[in-house]
Amino acid sequence: MKTYQHLFFDLDHTLWDYDRNVAESLSELYQIYGLQDMGIPTFERFFEAFHDINFQLWDWYNVGKIDKHDLRKTRFPRIFAQAGGQVNAIPKEFEEDFMHRTSSKPHVFPYSKEILTYLKEKYRIHIITNGFNESQSKKMQSSGLDVFFELIVTSETTGHKKPDPRIFHYAMKQLSTSSENCLMIGDNPNSDILGAQNAFIDQVFFNPDKKEIQLIPTYTIAHLRELEDLL
Repeated sequence: MKTYQHLFFDLDHTLWDYDRNVAESLSELYQIYGLQDMGIPTFERFFEAFHDINFQLWDWYNVGKIDKHDLRKTRFPRIFAQAGGQVNAIPKEFEEDFMHRTSSKPHVFPYSKEILTYLKEKYRIHIITNGFNESQSKKMQSSGLDVFFELIVTSETTGHKKPDPRIFHYAMKQLSTSSENCLMIGDNPNSDILGAQNAFIDQVFFNPDKKEIQLIPTYTIAHLRELEDLL
């Protein structure tokens, strides 16, 4: 096992439980705004449409096809349209309410804080995320993850998104270190694993759903507890 000095973590879907937090927020919004009266018959229909559209938009954002403004402006109109809702009935504050409500949720993956407590004694640990500055900061505060990390690097700050190696180069420059001293831990084969490979950084693929991917990560784990055996 190599000796690392710096561990880079992804945030959403790796430590912060994006799916659970989003599902809670969408359920609340469905009830509060009475989306059934706007043509969306069930919460399940609303949630399925969100999952499809949001995933697509973030894929586009990560490869530079759309920017932050376009993602947020078009997200719920597209979701309402797919779910059969009345697009012109979307309250103007809906997107902001969703962002605030979701980023205020506290749920993290099992063993997140325990493993971070363990790792913080041995390594300098940091975040590299494609998420937006304000929401990522709020997520970390709301969940209590903020106390574990030294450097927080976002695509919004650097102007580069994973898998662009420049976001990793930025982090390494800030830390006055080099790739052989670093390890990236994340769930996304493209942004996290390929991105780290592009920057010649070793990777841990967090794969709780045991998805098959084309890339060959340095290490693969299905539970965060497994990092104790690696590190």
